[in-house]
Amino acid sequence: MRQSAAIIGWAHTPFGRLEDPDVESLMARVTGAALRHAGVEARDVDAITVGVYNNGFSRQGFEAALVALGEPALAHTPATRFENACATGSAALYGALDFIESGRGRIALVVGAEKMTATPTPEVGEILLSACYRREEAEVSGGFAGIFGRIAEAYFQRHGDRSAALARIAAKNHRNGVDNPFAQMRRDLGFDFCNTVSEKNPYVAGPLRRTDCSLVSDGAAALVLADAETAASLSRAIRFRARAQANDLLPLARRDPLGFEGARRAWLRAYEEAGVRVGDLSFVETHDCFTIAELIEYEAMGLAAPGQGHRVLEEGIPFAGGALPVNRSGGLKAKGHPIGATGVSMHAIAAMQLCGEAGAMQLPAPKLGAVFNMGGAAVANYVSILERTR
Repeated sequence: MRQSAAIIGWAHTPFGRLEDPDVESLMARVTGAALRHAGVEARDVDAITVGVYNNGFSRQGFEAALVALGEPALAHTPATRFENACATGSAALYGALDFIESGRGRIALVVGAEKMTATPTPEVGEILLSACYRREEAEVSGGFAGIFGRIAEAYFQRHGDRSAALARIAAKNHRNGVDNPFAQMRRDLGFDFCNTVSEKNPYVAGPLRRTDCSLVSDGAAALVLADAETAASLSRAIRFRARAQANDLLPLARRDPLGFEGARRAWLRAYEEAGVRVGDLSFVETHDCFTIAELIEYEAMGLAAPGQGHRVLEEGIPFAGGALPVNRSGGLKAKGHPIGATGVSMHAIAAMQLCGEAGAMQLPAPKLGAVFNMGGAAVANYVSILERTR
């Protein structure tokens, strides 16, 4: 088994419509804060990896070079930008893990950020369509919501109308978001509101209502990683017991859009590497860009057979007091989804839980946490299984 690196510190801005003008300012808010939380100096950092999707949100590229503007002591530290659609943050994280586990350095800084709300809403939809196969999917009505609206329609046709299940996911995650100080929407909307089409909760795409769709957000998060030897001398260490990435074909027409086969394979590889099963997990932070995604992800992670994800909700499994709480943070649905920051945020939230530093979100004595972050419609799939070692 390879020697895993560990998370030793983190920082997180609130997510939402923020006054920060750009990703440079957002990254500056978390860079020094994460280093201080980890108890290391900027001069100790051997590499920086940056996750920013951008792709039209800003004319400023080369975002890896912006980190040192907020933390000048990092001016000569190697820095590289990663991009992998909505899994951009996890791509940057895994790049840093590869750096440390290859023996090239001992400490790495991971920064994820996105500034989305300064872009007009119609343009946001167009930018996000770049995470689809434009040759076949660019004309889908409703942008990226339209892509998942089609997935929801296909799911309902195959397995029956599951609108109520989607509303339960939305209500669960909004209730959880009340306890998350970083969440963009901290309001308990309730099942009835989420399950009812109204002026305040209209259809957005296909059977997806507004409460079924994640938010356009600004925000940043950062993680500090260290090799096992260095982590053993510090105040906290969250080890990657397993991590796996699996891809799938980009065009939905060339695969079963309900299979989430890449996600399923990533979960299976992570379980095998960690030597665990889904029942061994204490909690999961999963990628609920749309509620239909979380429903299918229950099936991909092994909680239910295909088409039976609704039973997970009916049995109370993913709720805060259930057998396997899912998205105790409120998920992307309530917390927000600033693309480049999302994967970094999900791992930071998981680390908070395992260290007992999650505040009102804290679950009782979690031992093993998992994160699932995906890019596109389950095209790039990342699964991490985490445990506290210090």
